[in-house]
Amino acid sequence: MEITRLVLPGPSPTRQDAARLCARLARMYEDGARTVECDVGAVTAPGLAAVEVLARLRLTARGYGGALTVTGAGPAYRALLDLVGLVELLGEPEQREPAGGVQE
Repeated sequence: MEITRLVLPGPSPTRQDAARLCARLARMYEDGARTVECDVGAVTAPGLAAVEVLARLRLTARGYGGALTVTGAGPAYRALLDLVGLVELLGEPEQREPAGGVQE
C-alpha cells in the first residue's frame, strides 16, 4: 500500500493555509490515494489555527473515506490538542484516569 504525504508548514500553519491544504488533500484522494500521512513536524509554535487546520484536514479525509495519519507532533502541539480535547487527531488512544471507585 502506497502512502501519500502531506506536510504542514511551520512554524505554525494559519487559517489561510487550511483551505489550500484541504484542497490539496482532496486532490490526493481524488487521484487515488487511500492513506495520507500528515507530517506536522515543522509545526514548532502551534496555536489554535494549527488545531483548526488539523481538524479540517481530518474532516476532509472522512468526507473522502480516506485514512489520515498524523506524524511528527512535538510536545507543544500534543499538549495543545490535548487541552482542546482533540488529541485523538493524532490517532493515539487517550490516556484517562480510571473512574472513581473502579479498581484496576
